[in-house]
Amino acid sequence: MTKLVDLKARMMDDPAFRDAYAEADAEYRVIEAMIRARTEAGLTQAELGRRIGTTQSAIARLEGGRVSPSVETLRKYAAAVGKRLRVEMV
Repeated sequence: MTKLVDLKARMMDDPAFRDAYAEADAEYRVIEAMIRARTEAGLTQAELGRRIGTTQSAIARLEGGRVSPSVETLRKYAAAVGKRLRVEMV
């Protein structure tokens, strides 16, 4: 049986897979940072939604990666959890 680590290592040899993996990894890191910030602020999705003028289900879609938020939405989210948004290109 192939180990996941070995399979990933073999697949990373494919440039298309490597690019897709890097893109997905970046999205998951953003989502993880958002959820961490909300939980550290002690907010539920419903409370956060009220703070930024949306619904709990909209926050769930955002944190679930089912929608691509605008920069303005990310700014509102950050402010509602007591943070600032910083975007970098590297």
